[in-house]
Amino acid sequence: MANPQAGISPQIQQQLAMFQQIQQQQQQVSSQKMQYEMTLRETKRALEELSTAAEDTAVFFSAGSILIQKKKGAVAADLQERIDSVELRVGSLDKQEKAMTAKASQLQKQIQDALAIQGGGQAAQ
Repeated sequence: MANPQAGISPQIQQQLAMFQQIQQQQQQVSSQKMQYEMTLRETKRALEELSTAAEDTAVFFSAGSILIQKKKGAVAADLQERIDSVELRVGSLDKQEKAMTAKASQLQKQIQDALAIQGGGQAAQ
């Protein structure tokens, strides 16, 4: 079976490898972002439910594998702090994802241009 990259210059092969690496990293970042977005939705939903509870309602907070009873205000503050933290992380991952998308697009264009030039040069030979 012939090597599909046999006629491709080492520079283009390196760009292709870099492009594939960026795509893999982008998929990882996208997966992390989706997980954090799900955590964010769940935490916002918990805070929303908590806000409808009466002030004297027994509220329990998960601390590892145990539940601890806490005051409603303390749990609300903890949830809000977690929301803020997760929103920050989602924003950071979103920026990374956009930067990777831009880099991948730029690299893809460079590869296509180089292949077109290489293909044109081989056709002339």
